[in-house]
Amino acid sequence: MVDMSDLSAHHGSDASKARLKKRRAAETRLRFYGILAIVLAGAALVTLLWSVVGNARYALSESYVTVPVTLDAEALGVDPEDPDTIRRGDFERLVRDAVREKFDYVSGRTLRRELSDLYSAGAVFDLRDEVVADPSMIGDQVSARLLASDVTDLYLKGEYGTLEQLDVDATLDFEFVDDEIVQIEASAPIFTAALQSVQADLVTLSERREREAARQDAGVVEFQRRADASETEDERDTNLAQVVARAAARDALLAEAEDLRARGADPEAREAMTDANESLLIAVNGGWLKVVEVSASAATAEIYAPLESTDAPFEYTLYTNELAEEARRVSDHQIVWIEELRAEGNVEQVFNTRFFTAGDSRDPERAGIWGAAVGSFWTMIVTFALAFPIGTLAAIYLEEFAPKNRFTDFVEVNINNLAAVPSIVFGLLGLAVFLGFFGVPRSAPVAGGIVLALMTLPTIIIASRAAIRAVPPSIRDAALGLGASKLQTSFHHVLPLAMPGILTGTIIGMAQALGETAPLILIGMVAFIVEIPQGVTDPATVLPVQVFRWSDFPERAFEARTAAAICVLLLFLVLMNALAVFLRKRFERRW
Repeated sequence: MVDMSDLSAHHGSDASKARLKKRRAAETRLRFYGILAIVLAGAALVTLLWSVVGNARYALSESYVTVPVTLDAEALGVDPEDPDTIRRGDFERLVRDAVREKFDYVSGRTLRRELSDLYSAGAVFDLRDEVVADPSMIGDQVSARLLASDVTDLYLKGEYGTLEQLDVDATLDFEFVDDEIVQIEASAPIFTAALQSVQADLVTLSERREREAARQDAGVVEFQRRADASETEDERDTNLAQVVARAAARDALLAEAEDLRARGADPEAREAMTDANESLLIAVNGGWLKVVEVSASAATAEIYAPLESTDAPFEYTLYTNELAEEARRVSDHQIVWIEELRAEGNVEQVFNTRFFTAGDSRDPERAGIWGAAVGSFWTMIVTFALAFPIGTLAAIYLEEFAPKNRFTDFVEVNINNLAAVPSIVFGLLGLAVFLGFFGVPRSAPVAGGIVLALMTLPTIIIASRAAIRAVPPSIRDAALGLGASKLQTSFHHVLPLAMPGILTGTIIGMAQALGETAPLILIGMVAFIVEIPQGVTDPATVLPVQVFRWSDFPERAFEARTAAAICVLLLFLVLMNALAVFLRKRFERRW
């Protein structure tokens, strides 16, 4: 017999308590590690969504500028009674001339080019379509809503800095030197902050010059060493010449650095403001000035927009944009023009329906995802039409009819291996076989659908076999006992009961295929497609490829479009996975 007192003593011993404490500590650590993993995964997901959604919000609105346009038939070169001539009208020149007339003080090729960059190149097509729809507009002056360019749109959204009003209390005296230059005297040191910003840049530049001088000094030492070690007189003279040159460059850099540092510390200095400094703009008497030279209480400015009156009193507002002009695509001239339009109420921002209804475009403000979404739809239709019936029939055969031998084992091993093959391999297969040999249309949904169907087949077969295997054998036995054939048992009884699991696996496989990019790039679905595909043989692209293309474009506005397209793709994937969960819950049966 076992002595219970001995067992009680054993379990209550110090060693037992230590082991129990150790196990509980291990459980606590395991629980902590699990919670930490969940928190880290959640934090990563929130960070990803925050980044994507934060960038995508800029694509949800678009900007318009309004200018008066006279729709003169002669200027357009059209016949108001003939819609075909209206469509061929010179709306581009009409809009360009209307904008130049609006800002009639702008001259010079460079400034006029910047003026044309305020509105999108596609704005003329929108106006043309309006006139084609209503030819009675010809001969009238209309307020044309022109789609703003990506530069204007991003500035209005604050991506290129914001024009902030400075709170100053001083009287300004303006002396107009000529039609371009104005000397400004202030009753208080209101330009001190701007001067200090310029001087900080001078100090930074002086430090850079000192580092350059140090490198030149190192060159002096090295070439002096080489001169001392020279074996010939010519070699020695060459090295000494380098010593002299490097020493001269060093001294010049040190002198420049000393001068820059002295200017950076002089509170009475008067320094030029370059494109590398913050922009200082003054709105005065209906015009705009840009400060190009500044001291604490005085400045020199250029006239960017003419004043309505050059006589006192001068009512002014001082603005600053802390983002330097060289660091943004919108110039100070364009900022002035945009602010003039905004002050007149001729700037508006509306919800960007174009993004969800238009195809691709080289201009980011006109680019939309509808073409890619329709291309994804047609591609998924082809993928489902091929992968679902083939995958389901293959699973039924392997589970219900195939004999268990080496051949079927070989097939099963290869199906499992194909599920792990990189997707780009299927793209290479599609390029070599379907496009190269069978001549399937390049960059068409039918080609993409075939390739994705091949990639999805292993997933569907594996999921379908698992669903069929989950049907209880009693269902088969009952059907066979009532006289049903093996084929009738499989298709009339087993398949309907396994269908929820089969559909779940199919949808998950389709969701994976929807997010693939590499195989579709190889078969040409990365092409620039403007038109909306009308069928499976039309040229098309898909959402993930559209994301890939936009992410590679240099225009900053495409960053927001890329993020918005990612959000749409994620929404599709979430909906497809939600549908899979719904089908599983809705049709799931327990035995």
